[in-house]
Amino acid sequence: MQKIGPCLWFDDQAEEAANFYVSVFRNSRILGTTHYVEGLPKPAGSVLTVRFILDGEEFVALNGGPQYRFTPAVSFVVKCDTQKEIDAYWQRLCEGGEKVQCGWLTDRYGVSWQIVPQALLDMLNKKDNAAAQRAMAAMLGMKKLDIAALQRAYRNEGDSP
Repeated sequence: MQKIGPCLWFDDQAEEAANFYVSVFRNSRILGTTHYVEGLPKPAGSVLTVRFILDGEEFVALNGGPQYRFTPAVSFVVKCDTQKEIDAYWQRLCEGGEKVQCGWLTDRYGVSWQIVPQALLDMLNKKDNAAAQRAMAAMLGMKKLDIAALQRAYRNEGDSP
């Protein structure tokens, strides 16, 4: 059982967002939905929360009203093993959103995501500081991360983006 998990505050898009996220990630599903009752700030019967699983991790989406907005100060990191996986997540999560920089994007709901190859994390954790700096410099010039270009930069092999 997951002890700690995120609650995403939406104005009134919790159900739509949860369904979208479940469609993007494998091993995902809606767990349950609660509704507002009489006497609360939103109409009785409208969606209050949606509990859902994204690839094994539990989330809650809350329709809390317009008081709060998402910022890039909190983001979700999606670790990817292949370029195909990066491309697929990038394409789906960018639909109606914004491509930012360094593997970051903001989806159509304003939630920030980092689509990161495990290979980059491995490069940055090795003891070769010069190689890690080259990989990091290459990353800074990208929006969607390109594993092959990062590896070329890490190995100091000619042109990288």
